[in-house]
Formats: sequence, structure tokens, C-alpha cells
Amino acid sequence: MSQLDPVMFRQIPVIQQIIRDELWFESERRGCPVSRDDPVVREKVCEVILRIGRDLRDTLSEQIASHPGPAMLPPEQIGQDHAA
Repeated sequence: MSQLDPVMFRQIPVIQQIIRDELWFESERRGCPVSRDDPVVREKVCEVILRIGRDLRDTLSEQIASHPGPAMLPPEQIGQDHAA
């Protein structure tokens, strides 16, 4: 049974912010709105994530280790009654 990676879920809001920032930067540069599917925006987002990815993962892993939350259930167990 595979475990869900809690770090991955904490990375999502950071990646969403990177996308918003790159959309804003490119819109400012061009002087008009830009689609999130724009190739320049995608390339910039990938560059940022590749540049900070390792440090981001290490930081979030440390946060989880110092402040552990509830254990994550595998998808097949979500919604099942565990009181047996």
C-alpha cells in the first residue's frame, strides 16, 4: 500500500502562488492579461520550481517533523468507519 506524501500537499499552495506571481509579472511585462497556459509563464514557473524545489521540500519536511499533524489515510480508507 502506498503512502500519501504530506510534503506534496504543503507544496501546492506555494506552487499556486508562484503561478500567480509569474502570471502577474508576465502581464505587467506585456501590458495585457496573460493566460496561465501561456508558454512563457509555464517556462518561468518551471524554472522557479526547479531552482527552489529542493529547498522548499527540505523546509516543509522540517516543518512537518517539528509539528506533526494527524496521520494521513490511504485513499481507499477515507470515509470508512474505523470503530470496530
